[in-house]
Amino acid sequence: MNYETLLIGLAGVLAAAAPIIFAVLGETISERAGVINLSMNGTILLTAMSGFAVAYTTDSLFWGFLAGMLIGALVSLVVAFASITLKQSQVAIGFVLALTSRDLAYFLGNPFMGVPGPRLQAMPIPFLSDIPILGPLFFKQEASTYISFLAIVLAWLWVFRTRPGLMLQGIGEKPAAAYIRGANVNFMRYVYTVVGGALIGLAGPTYSLGVRAGWMGTISGLDGIGWIALSITIFGGWNPARAAFGAYLFAFLQWLGLVLQPVLTQVPSQVLQVAPFPLMILTLLLVNIGDAEWVSRTLAAMPESARKFFTKFLRAMRASPPAALGVPFERD
Repeated sequence: MNYETLLIGLAGVLAAAAPIIFAVLGETISERAGVINLSMNGTILLTAMSGFAVAYTTDSLFWGFLAGMLIGALVSLVVAFASITLKQSQVAIGFVLALTSRDLAYFLGNPFMGVPGPRLQAMPIPFLSDIPILGPLFFKQEASTYISFLAIVLAWLWVFRTRPGLMLQGIGEKPAAAYIRGANVNFMRYVYTVVGGALIGLAGPTYSLGVRAGWMGTISGLDGIGWIALSITIFGGWNPARAAFGAYLFAFLQWLGLVLQPVLTQVPSQVLQVAPFPLMILTLLLVNIGDAEWVSRTLAAMPESARKFFTKFLRAMRASPPAALGVPFERD
């Protein structure tokens, strides 16, 4: 693999990670507010289909992306209403919506299967795209990839560097304390769940109008991406920056599988294609494995230098969910 091919491949990793980043950021915001949106997998499929269908019908990429965001927001509004107002199980509601949205995508998308339609084009940024290495990697991308870069920064700043972001953390960690401080907890949970759903909805059109242009129904290869995004949210420790790293890691592993296929000819291609999924699950296990008793015993038996290294590593990987995640809030 030569230098130019490597840069093109890594630039492709950044582009392929964009829809996963939108989904992960949306779920991170929703769960930070205390609401689990398990409809994500179905939402991505439904918005990928509907975004492509609207863009094809109107010949407008803008309307396609907007349709995806609106549908994502609508699905998440159902989750919010059922869990916050009706106080039903967030897990059950989300899972049912995931299956319903998936089946709707396959059923309603039949007329658009295999139809060529509009897709995003690369938009090199003048001057910046000419910078060696950085230019081809970051500044010769499609609009959705640029937006994903911006979304990571804005989400992190909002959660950790603004007063509303601190209140967001409060309604997910200690909603009663946030309420005493003047927060309308349930209203804010509605808002953040819908905003998170809109971001998740943006992931679908990013696939069908960019990364994997078109709609191919059950062979689109999107079924399961939502569950991976959910695991990356947990791996990311509900931190937008760390979650984005997880999204890039997953996209890199997928690309690496394609690169290794010509080299590892004795390994079936299906193994390399599926490998990123169990690898992400193994990575997810590292998040809380440090709390296991057998790990403590193993660390205690290690030499001091090795014990310090692995202790720091496991501590850095550790993440705890918001304390009130999935718990309805009721005013006393």
